[in-house]
Amino acid sequence: MTATDHHPRHRLDDLLHNPVRFSIIAALDRAGTLGFKEVRDAVEITDSALSKQVATLESAGYISVGKAFAGKLPRTSLTLTRQGRAAWKAHLATLREIAGESS
Repeated sequence: MTATDHHPRHRLDDLLHNPVRFSIIAALDRAGTLGFKEVRDAVEITDSALSKQVATLESAGYISVGKAFAGKLPRTSLTLTRQGRAAWKAHLATLREIAGESS
């Protein structure tokens, strides 16, 4: 191992490094659970772009996707999992370390 292997950037989460996924997780961290449309509007992306990022985050175990109906209308909810919250906190702590801030 070289000295550069110890730089905090090596601990950054590649999934959360993406600005859209970062924004999705940030919104869910503040709210816990949000509707698909709420996240879409908060992050300002299209339904298809959000669907793709949600699938990636769900595969990683960072969010869970709930499906329900309000009358005859389908509703999708997104919830940050424990694993997702832990990854988020670690990612933020690493960013703060790189920036020279204490957590």
